[in-house]
Amino acid sequence: MTARLRHICRHPIKAHGREELASVLLSPGACLPWDRHWAVAHEAARLSDGWSACQNFTRGAKAPGLMAITAALDEATATVQLSHPDLGPFAFRPDDPQQTPGFLDWVAPLMPEGRPRPARVVSADRGMTDSAFPSISILSLSSLEELSARMGQPLSIHRWRGNLWVEGWKPWAEFDLIGREIRVGAALLRIEERITRCRATMADPETGMVDADTLGALQAHYGHRDFGIYATVLEGGPLTIGDEVRS
Repeated sequence: MTARLRHICRHPIKAHGREELASVLLSPGACLPWDRHWAVAHEAARLSDGWSACQNFTRGAKAPGLMAITAALDEATATVQLSHPDLGPFAFRPDDPQQTPGFLDWVAPLMPEGRPRPARVVSADRGMTDSAFPSISILSLSSLEELSARMGQPLSIHRWRGNLWVEGWKPWAEFDLIGREIRVGAALLRIEERITRCRATMADPETGMVDADTLGALQAHYGHRDFGIYATVLEGGPLTIGDEVRS
């Protein structure tokens, strides 16, 4: 079976909403355009200049309700429209500090008691991915299907906050690509490392409620908590749903 690109996803505000795309243009050495372009620093954050590690931000691992947010980015105005099943819709420009208080009020009901509160929206010269290098995450639909079967429940792709979803690989064959190059559409990527998962994947992205022990299932069935791979872009180019993935 020829491997194909089946989903392209971005998350304009780290951990605060997902958005599916029909196509995207990759650039060498960069993240998916607008992916994790902003992040929400909490009141206990100790930020570095530029990229900072994930523990400085409010995220689904500590606030599972965030997992049910969907997003739509207007690139021309840098405006993000957010939706959540338990909240009304909200739109704002994350780069405008005057609009930040409204966003913080909107998201506040999703924050558990006892956790540092979200304090401000930040950005850097690259996406605030969980990797210390500008990365694009690639995941396998067949691996997800096998894990779902072992757990006895369907698992949404949106639990995993991936960028590119591939159909046609054998289950878990993506881990054999570490250190190799693959071509997705017109772009060339190098596979760097596996993605070790956190508690965010345990929440249903439709409701934001924890309903699946994904970490326990990965450990029990495969001896690790990894799902998906990080890649860097060597040669940029356009990607479109249905493009061939050659490894």
